[in-house]
Amino acid sequence: MFMAPDPGLFRLRIALRAVLGIGLAVSVSELAGLSLPASITGGLAALLALFTIGDPTVRDQAVTTALLPVVGFPVLALATALHGVPALRDATWLAVIFCGVYARRWGPRGHALGIFAFMMFFTAQFLHAVPDQLPQLYAAVALSLAASSVVRFGAWCVERRTPPPVPTAPLDGRGLARPATRQAFQATAACAFALTAGQLLSHDRWYWAVGTAWWIFVNTASRGETLVRGFRRVLGTGTGIVAGLLIAVPLHGAPAATAVLVAVSVFGIFYAAPLSYSWMMFWVTVMAGLLYGLLGVLHPGLLGLRLAETGVGALGAALAVALILPITTHAVTDRWVERALHAVHACAAAAAARLAGDAAADPAPHTAELEALLGRVRMALAPLVHPLTPMRARKGRARQVLVLLDDCAREVRGLAAVAADPDASHDARLTAACRRVETAVESLVGAVPERALSAHQGAPGHHPGAEQALAHLHGLERALVALATPLRGSRLARV
Repeated sequence: MFMAPDPGLFRLRIALRAVLGIGLAVSVSELAGLSLPASITGGLAALLALFTIGDPTVRDQAVTTALLPVVGFPVLALATALHGVPALRDATWLAVIFCGVYARRWGPRGHALGIFAFMMFFTAQFLHAVPDQLPQLYAAVALSLAASSVVRFGAWCVERRTPPPVPTAPLDGRGLARPATRQAFQATAACAFALTAGQLLSHDRWYWAVGTAWWIFVNTASRGETLVRGFRRVLGTGTGIVAGLLIAVPLHGAPAATAVLVAVSVFGIFYAAPLSYSWMMFWVTVMAGLLYGLLGVLHPGLLGLRLAETGVGALGAALAVALILPITTHAVTDRWVERALHAVHACAAAAAARLAGDAAADPAPHTAELEALLGRVRMALAPLVHPLTPMRARKGRARQVLVLLDDCAREVRGLAAVAADPDASHDARLTAACRRVETAVESLVGAVPERALSAHQGAPGHHPGAEQALAHLHGLERALVALATPLRGSRLARV
């Protein structure tokens, strides 16, 4: 985790900002004289605001942050008011779950608001909150969001200095063809199973099973992705429990040491999240154990129950994606690969147009979009390249697709760098090369939305920039042609 590349130290700065923002949020709540449960609620609200909001601009992020209480306060009120009415409480939470997942169809803002609504209900169960505590909980959430916003948008606005990764638009569709709609039904069914089975294990801590089922569906789009996420969650939780037995239990809730270790856990959550779900869950589990220690209820049996509830939640998710409107890895992967290939063509066309003298053509946005889409392709293919995958032939094809798409991205980055050189001039051979790239993309995904270049009149030039661009276009063409074999062999997978 700590050896992975971190260009521009972006992950490091995001993780340090999280520690500062959440630390300030909790400190403000404590200085305001709020109770420990209220301070914990405020800290979790700050963590969610810093972790889940991923709008493309700082302004949009601020708007989403301001909307969090609008969604969270009514949910908190419902959760506390229904604390003593289990049947109605459970039905209401399932309704919140469905709406929270369905909201992902509206992009990053819907995604963040849906998570916040779910977690406010979860927090009320975690703290066994009742209506008399609502004023303090509201105050803690409001103060914490304000404090974390001061850090995020004022004192340490990482995005103003280093643009965040480009968010990818969710896969579209209509009705049940839309992944967000199918996942809303799947997640609700998974959480209903987890809720029922979790209550059979424990009348007091059943909500961990529901939380597990919910979070397994976050940032997944297919059956295979969800199964891999469930495995990684159980693995991360199990190792985190071992660490909790060695670290959190012996502390007995000592405030100073616990505060330091919670800060370390927060850093680990944010630093590991883009790289490894298992590592992220390790730190989440350690932090949960430390918080239980602060509340004075931590013991080894509770950590064992946490693992059992996690297993129940993962089982519920696995059953739901297998039986309820399944979304196959094959279908999702094809759509992400198609979008990536369209982005490859757009990059090549914009770069070649720039070299032809069109100052308005800019390949940079397309290059950034391609990088984001490749991240989604890697996530979609993760079930097929997982070490435990038994389908060796499909694993080999999936790895070949990833290698060739990475080759495409490397050539596109090189092409964009050449196009950015103001001294590079157009070579007539670029027209033919770019059209061959266009033809290669069309052979894989069908017609592309625009033609690359108009015919160039005049003799070829011999500027070094044009020679480099030609080399990148030839490399891009070779990678695209090679992609035909793994993509057309069996369309990757039928998982």
